Amino acid sequence: MSEDRHALLAAASAPRRANESDTGLLSRLFAAAFLTDPVFDWIARKGPKRAQALEKFFFWLLKERAIPFGEVWMSEDAGAAAAWLPPEAPPSVGGFVEQMRLLPLFVRLCGVPRLMRGSAMADAMEKNHPSERHFYLAFIAVAPRLQGLGLGGALLEATVARADANAVPAYLENSNPRNTKLYERCGFAAKRNIAPRGAPPLIAMWRPARTAQGSSSVSQ
Repeated sequence: MSEDRHALLAAASAPRRANESDTGLLSRLFAAAFLTDPVFDWIARKGPKRAQALEKFFFWLLKERAIPFGEVWMSEDAGAAAAWLPPEAPPSVGGFVEQMRLLPLFVRLCGVPRLMRGSAMADAMEKNHPSERHFYLAFIAVAPRLQGLGLGGALLEATVARADANAVPAYLENSNPRNTKLYERCGFAAKRNIAPRGAPPLIAMWRPARTAQGSSSVSQ
């Protein structure tokens, strides 16, 4: 690999806040990173249209729900990104009315044969979402060619400091068991499997509020 690992880690450890102009680039990054994710593999449509469907889903998520709240962070080289929602953000997508409004998006993502899977997963996530004020890590991604170098851990450690700076807990749903240790190293603990019956595990993980130590590597 031609990239220097130390430079990549440095970029992930000092991310910048994403803005609207980054939406297309980041939607492609997230789509590539989650193309073979176990949960997305279960809910997303099969076939050659999956990658494009994922990209459109993440474009919507970033543009409409994440970037406007100012807590999407990315390495300057766009090799890694984390989409957080702060405590003041609306609840996660779920519930009948919201799902009906977003039906075209879900049809594009899941395809008709898997539409009920997508609906069941969204409903399970909504029902299990904590009511306590918290920072929510919706998604974190590393470009496939850069995975295994420690960028995800570096980015997570840098950005979870935002929760510490606000003295609130943090929450995430872990869709891939291989990432469990990464989250645990940053203080998250598994609570329960919230996936609907027949789905791969989706583990709710919680990190208690902490007092910020020292200076954060992300901008205020």
